[in-house]
Amino acid sequence: MGPTPRRTRRWRWASLLGATALAVTAGGALACPAGAAGANVDFATHCIPPAVSGLPPIDGTTTASVSVDNTSPKVGDTVTVTYTVVTPAAGNPTDLALPADIMTPTGKVALGGAQTGSVTVAGPKKNTPVPGKAPFPSFSMTGTFTVTKAGQITLAPGDYNIHTSYILELDTPCTVTNPPAPTSQTVTATDGTPANTRAISLGSASGDPGAAVTVSGTNFTPGASVTLAGRAGAAQTADTATVTANAQGSFSGSLAVNDRTTTGIVAYEGAAWSADKGAGPAAYVVNDTTPVPAGSQKLTTTVKAGTLSMSQAGDAVALSAVDFGKGGASTGALRTVTVKDYRGGPAGWSLTGKVTDFTGPGAKIDAGKLSWSPACATKAGSPSTCKAGSAGTVGLSGATLASTPDGTLTGGEFTVDAGLSLDVPAFTPPGAYSGVLTLTLT
Repeated sequence: MGPTPRRTRRWRWASLLGATALAVTAGGALACPAGAAGANVDFATHCIPPAVSGLPPIDGTTTASVSVDNTSPKVGDTVTVTYTVVTPAAGNPTDLALPADIMTPTGKVALGGAQTGSVTVAGPKKNTPVPGKAPFPSFSMTGTFTVTKAGQITLAPGDYNIHTSYILELDTPCTVTNPPAPTSQTVTATDGTPANTRAISLGSASGDPGAAVTVSGTNFTPGASVTLAGRAGAAQTADTATVTANAQGSFSGSLAVNDRTTTGIVAYEGAAWSADKGAGPAAYVVNDTTPVPAGSQKLTTTVKAGTLSMSQAGDAVALSAVDFGKGGASTGALRTVTVKDYRGGPAGWSLTGKVTDFTGPGAKIDAGKLSWSPACATKAGSPSTCKAGSAGTVGLSGATLASTPDGTLTGGEFTVDAGLSLDVPAFTPPGAYSGVLTLTLT
């Protein structure tokens, strides 16, 4: 009978250790992960000790934060996430000291906004001894996720679990009582494709069969080989020529146009036409030089091509104020832009925008903090249909606000709007901040 009490006591001690080991890291100090730190948030937590411990569930408050190594990723990028439990929901309720290096934390970070799901995170099996009745220090867990959608992605701390390896292998899961927990961090993802600003112009809008037309281009890749080609609607003709862009990305070349079905001319980098690395089509018509039969009269008229232009309802936007210490979304609306495409021909258009950093009293707010939600409307009777750009970051590199596709015949009138949101960091110095949003129509 002697050994039985000792065995029972050891079992109970081991159970208590597993039940109460909720949050410990090496050194007992809060680590500062690299990258952008998130805000500390509090959330109610329900922790369940192992059944062998005989302890009741622990309901308390967890303070945690989520940090990332990149707050402005592109679609396809991998983002490293660090989930730090600053203050766990429970401490060590026993008089027994917990030994070192027995605890391995794992958890989840909840994604919301443009991309949903969760990120699995894990911490090392590393902790310092914890005295009896002592509070548990913070611990950190890391993981990664791949960005699949452009826009603002929120990150919130989720459930976590403490696995203990001391005499017994035990788990203590802690769940968010009212999920989701508050957002701790926000990243703004872009589609990864910079706006195409390549453009071409023609020396003439028409010519006889076989005549050469001068094609001039700007904003191509310096030193790139550029193909000039005729287009008949959406199809490329056999009329091609090659030029080389200079050190400034410009060129001027000549293309002989023989195909009588030609409706436009394009220029592009690479082996084949790509809207991302090309410009045009610029409208071009091959004159009908067919002889008039005897006794007949050839009647002609001309529809004059116009221009592609835009106007805006104003040049100043006042975004809403945010509180010092809290930060958050400073919102507003873009002044309505009206686009008039009276060129005719096969070319669509693209309206892009880029923004500078917002400068203020001794500080700045990064351009990558501005995002928009575009909208576009087409006037009835227009040959083209306007498409709004994707919601997401504007930034220094720019994004598409609206566009129309190429077609056999294009044109029309369009109105473009966008909701604006500037993510102002907490504790940004008080004062007025301003940036310049530049719109370019091509």
